[in-house]
Amino acid sequence: MNMTSFLPRRWRSKKEAARHADAIAGILQTPPIVPKQDGLVLFSMIGTAVLLPYLVAVKSLWHELRRGRVAILDDGTLTAQDRAVLAHHCGDPQIMRIDDVQTGDFPQGGCWERLLTILDHRASEYWIQLDSDTVTLGPVPEIAEAIARNRSFLFLGGEEGEVGPLPLAEFRERFYPDGAEEGHVQARIESRLDTIPAKREWKYTRGCAGFAGFAAMGPGRSLSAAFLDEMARMIGPDDVSIWGTEQVASNFHLSNEAEPVVLPYDRYLNYWNAPWGSDACFVHFVGTHRHDNGAYIDASVDAIARLKG
Repeated sequence: MNMTSFLPRRWRSKKEAARHADAIAGILQTPPIVPKQDGLVLFSMIGTAVLLPYLVAVKSLWHELRRGRVAILDDGTLTAQDRAVLAHHCGDPQIMRIDDVQTGDFPQGGCWERLLTILDHRASEYWIQLDSDTVTLGPVPEIAEAIARNRSFLFLGGEEGEVGPLPLAEFRERFYPDGAEEGHVQARIESRLDTIPAKREWKYTRGCAGFAGFAAMGPGRSLSAAFLDEMARMIGPDDVSIWGTEQVASNFHLSNEAEPVVLPYDRYLNYWNAPWGSDACFVHFVGTHRHDNGAYIDASVDAIARLKG
C-alpha cells in the first residue's frame, strides 16, 4: 500500500515535487538553448521551486521550434545559483523582477504581472507565455505556423472550447444555460459575460493561460483595462485580484485579437489523470493531477532523452 496517499495534500505535493525533481535531474546534462534574435520570445514567470521543471518545459518547446530567445519574470525567489543555471541553459536570458512591474490600476499577484509584462513588451516581438509544468512531446506545426503568420494562439481549457471565440451573449448561453453562477471566480465572470453591452462586439473563449501566444504588434493594456472595469462591475472590485481572474483576462484578450488560432485539444491538452492520444504534442500538467500515475515524470524523461539526441 502507498502510504503517501494518506498524507495531507500539502505534504504530498512537496514529496511529489521533490521526487519529480530527482527524476528529471538529467535536464542539467542536456545541451543549452542557443537563443536567436528573430522576433520570438519564450516567456515564463518562475521561482526557485520550479527551476528543473521549467528547464524541461522551455527546452522541450525550443527544441521543436528551434527559434526565439528566453525571457523570465522572477517571482522573487530565484537565487544567484538559479540565475547561473539559467544563464548557462537558456542562453543568458532576460530576467525581470516581479517587483519592477508597474501594475497601475491592475491587481497585484495572481499572475497579473505576467500578463502585463507580455502586453508591455509585445510591440515588436511575438511572446509565448509558457508555464513551467508543461512538456512538449513532439513537433508543434500549429505553433510554428501561428508565429510565421503573426497570429496569436489560444490553448484551450477543454475540448468544449474548440468552438472558438464567441460573442459574449452566445458564449454565456452555450456554456451557462442556467444563467449566473457562484463559486469559482472564473465561473462567476464567464456566466455574467452577457451583461456586457453587445455594442462592444467583444468575444470570449474558455482557454488556459498556461500556454498562450501573443502576436507582435497586438493590443497593449488598454483592452485588458476595459475588461477589468467590466469584471469589477460583475464580481465586485475586491474580487478582481482573486487567483484565476488573470486567466479570464488572458482568454478575453486573445479572443479579441485578429484571427487567433485555436489549438486543437487532442494535440494540445491539460492532463486530467487520463491517457493522451498518439497525436498529442503538448501537455500541461495541471496542479490537481500533476503527479498522478507518474505521467509527468515519464513525459519529462522522454523529453530529456530527445534533447540529448
